[in-house]
Amino acid sequence: MSDLKNILSNSNSIDEQLFQKYLAGTASAEERFLVENQMAEDLMVNEAIEGLQNFKDPQLTQAYVTQLNSQLQKQIGKRKKRQINRQIKEQSWTIIAIIVVLTISLLAYFTIHLLHHPLH
Repeated sequence: MSDLKNILSNSNSIDEQLFQKYLAGTASAEERFLVENQMAEDLMVNEAIEGLQNFKDPQLTQAYVTQLNSQLQKQIGKRKKRQINRQIKEQSWTIIAIIVVLTISLLAYFTIHLLHHPLH
């Protein structure tokens, strides 16, 4: 679940530290190859890296990444709350609909029963 909330995470992506090393220019040739390969495969990773490369100060980059992660977590939390609230509202309408259908069915049954077997 925490992977979904991390802006630099992906199901098959490399860890954030490797991205930071790549951005700082301290990654080895093999690590650069891994990051560039990931960038070629995933457009979102590519855009994230290109955007982060525009920042000159690595501490500023880390601050923005942290800020983006916290905003993403808040947004996901709000979306989940809305989804849960929507499910509860939909369930209440479903229950009301079932009660109405059962009531109509029972009334129809008793009406038909009384028509065929009138009370004496």
